[in-house]
Amino acid sequence: MKNIEAILQERILILDGAMGTMLQQYQFEEEDFRGDRFKDWEHPLKGNNDLLSITQPKAIAEIHRKYFEAGADIVQTNSFSSTTVAMADYHMEQLVYELNYESARIAKEVALGFAEKEPDKPRFVAGSMGPTNKTASMSPDVNDPGFRAISFDELRIAYKQQAEALIDGGTDILLVETIFDTLNAKAALFAIEEVKEERELDIPIMVSGTITDASGRTLSGQTAEAFLISISHIPILSVGFNCALGAEKLVPHLEVAAAKSGFAISAYPNAGLPNAFGEYDETPQEMRDQIKEYFDKSLVNIVGGCCGTTPEYIKEMANLAKQYKPRELAFAKS
Repeated sequence: MKNIEAILQERILILDGAMGTMLQQYQFEEEDFRGDRFKDWEHPLKGNNDLLSITQPKAIAEIHRKYFEAGADIVQTNSFSSTTVAMADYHMEQLVYELNYESARIAKEVALGFAEKEPDKPRFVAGSMGPTNKTASMSPDVNDPGFRAISFDELRIAYKQQAEALIDGGTDILLVETIFDTLNAKAALFAIEEVKEERELDIPIMVSGTITDASGRTLSGQTAEAFLISISHIPILSVGFNCALGAEKLVPHLEVAAAKSGFAISAYPNAGLPNAFGEYDETPQEMRDQIKEYFDKSLVNIVGGCCGTTPEYIKEMANLAKQYKPRELAFAKS
């Protein structure tokens, strides 16, 4: 199979859309999250979407399948919150390895099925490593600004467990995503480098931050350029932004990243901003028209969707991307 670095020099790659938005359509209730195995669990489980890789694997596989059918080259594993840090909310820390392994295995199985049918179009699985629900840079207590709810080392250990299980499950890429605190991301990247060294393997790494407001900064206060500098010492495949702002508002930040970085640039924004009911009103066609600016300005190499997006959005992006050449990469020039 042609490696992803080679394909990135040939065309723009399409990432999938939102997992959570798709899962909402199933309207799973508490008993669906529990399944037979966790029917007597002492704590509520509804909302633990990652658990569905164990209790509703057919639904997870079906969502991956729909995204590949829509034109995605890369799907993300259903493991955004599968760390001991985030799973503590459900008292499921001991399930972390299984959650990541199963999420990767399901996605890989679907990817291989598509690759067999279309050997000229390889499909890839990106192991999703979310930011956790704790931050290493800021205090959660306004009365104690020096307090930290978690340490760098605790994050490193949690991310290392996640990375190992995702690799064992068959993921092709590791995606450190929705980064609101670069120190958390550094812990994840440090952990991945440890795993790579111990296992003597080289797995591509995607890094995606999130700009949280109109000031153009991450939650921990970094500009797009500062974020880029902070993670550029690590050998990564791509850097970019996802979530938070809609496609149009990401343009200036992608322009900075594209101008300052030799890495591939990725973008997978929300379908606009949520309305008063937390829903996304932007249509697939409206989002496509905004994404077109990325292509016209040669800003991206990988594009997809975050909150509010579905296979319909990805299909529009995939069809549009075919008309454009990818942004030129530094490693393609050497």
